[in-house]
Amino acid sequence: MVAGTVSDDVHAVLPEWEGFAQAVRGRRPDAGTWCEGWTVRDVLIHNTGNAEEFTRVLAAQIEGEPVPTRGFEEREGPYRNMGDAELWAAFIARCEQLVEVSVAGAAELPAGTPIAWTGRTVTPGFFAEHMREEMVLHRWDMTGDDATATESLSQSWMTQHSVFDVGTPLLVRGTTGLDLGPDGRIEGRLRAPGTDDIRVVATAQGNTIEMVPQEGEATIESDPAVRALLLWGRRPADPSRWHSQAGPDALRRLRTLLSGY
Repeated sequence: MVAGTVSDDVHAVLPEWEGFAQAVRGRRPDAGTWCEGWTVRDVLIHNTGNAEEFTRVLAAQIEGEPVPTRGFEEREGPYRNMGDAELWAAFIARCEQLVEVSVAGAAELPAGTPIAWTGRTVTPGFFAEHMREEMVLHRWDMTGDDATATESLSQSWMTQHSVFDVGTPLLVRGTTGLDLGPDGRIEGRLRAPGTDDIRVVATAQGNTIEMVPQEGEATIESDPAVRALLLWGRRPADPSRWHSQAGPDALRRLRTLLSGY
């Protein structure tokens, strides 16, 4: 990948940009990642398409003409035909555009404005924050458990965003891998020291994910960074960073439910 720089506004609104960019630039585009089936180039294509779609949907809301969210194939397709230098330049440009529209959205839209996004409703602040989360998660996919990844994954906003803004969609894929039956029910608790538990419940009627006070035995206890990875179907390189006394069956069910997407 070729070098590139972004404006101070990008660094202010997307503080994880530089770490993500360094991870991309420090690897061959065809290098593998921890995201199943994806190379570094695939990760960059994904986040370039994300930045474009976040901008497109938020800008349409600002203009008073909402648009539906496009699927990954449609938004990412054009970038797959680009060369590496062109793709990198497109990523920079799309991030600049996202920041510009995010700043405009904060100024022109009430903070609680409902905006349709992939079958649910979000608010204007979602788009920049979700871009940040994508950069944190997919940087880890490239670097693994280095100090920057661990620090970023440990931030409370990362957990809050994963639970409250992305939590329900995160459980959908995992539920398809479980044979719940009409009366089946799976419940699990993810615990990190000094914080509320993350409680997930899956039934044939639907799924819930929430933060609740610590109570009883946790299914998995870990540091905050590992807990964030588990929510997205990832695993730390060092498995001793998480602990459980729930037993193999409960662990398998919970890990199936938390398969990520």
